[in-house]
Amino acid sequence: CFTSGSSFKCDFETDLCKALHELNLQPGWIRRNGLSSMGPPYSDHSGNDSAYFLSLSSETRSSSATLRTNIFLPTNEEHFCQITFHYWISQMDGTLMVGLQKDSEDTITNIWQVSGELQNQWKANTITINSTEKYEV
Repeated sequence: CFTSGSSFKCDFETDLCKALHELNLQPGWIRRNGLSSMGPPYSDHSGNDSAYFLSLSSETRSSSATLRTNIFLPTNEEHFCQITFHYWISQMDGTLMVGLQKDSEDTITNIWQVSGELQNQWKANTITINSTEKYEV
């Protein structure tokens, strides 16, 4: 995926990650690692207990919270965007959704979701995006 002409790998080791809006960490999201004594997960997806990830605080788990990326540039026939992300669901009633908002649209289109699975383990998913205009995820 390209923002300002460069692709990237995103983690949360030093900050929120340049793919996300700098000031768009909505209330409820916290940057933490497995050593933070906040309950599972106790490590990131690779088993590193000191590596950082984003988590919903316990106060927010009954409501919703959003993360929004910066603007990605359009794709073409030769280039498409693949976003691979790791996730952990620790509530039966939780739903994780990925939405796409194109530059010309006011609405967010749901392009992937998972719910009702008490997994208590890291899983990975890859979504592929083809868009002829700028978009946010």
